[in-house]
Amino acid sequence: MITAVRGTVAGKAFIDPAVAGKLLGQVASQQTQPSTHLTDMLTVREVDVLHLVARGFSNADIAARLHLSEGTVRNHVSAILAKLGVADRTQAAVTAIQHGLGAAHDV
Repeated sequence: MITAVRGTVAGKAFIDPAVAGKLLGQVASQQTQPSTHLTDMLTVREVDVLHLVARGFSNADIAARLHLSEGTVRNHVSAILAKLGVADRTQAAVTAIQHGLGAAHDV
């Protein structure tokens, strides 16, 4: 709760995980562009990280799953945000879902 309040004060968006799944499911049903648009912009590793961000994984979870340090994951997330021109993880996740990168797959 404190993290959400601090994030909101800093201008970040907070979505309750219980609501996020429903929201992202609705966005996924409105997919408008093929995922190749994103995969052309991002490295293979960035696509892997973005896929896990879209599924709601934390940096620590992504690091463990991809056998990376949390710092490396943070760097990838920063690069993803810059390349996609979005302000935060939530916007990146919505973009990923819109491009078909939110479905479960082996990463």
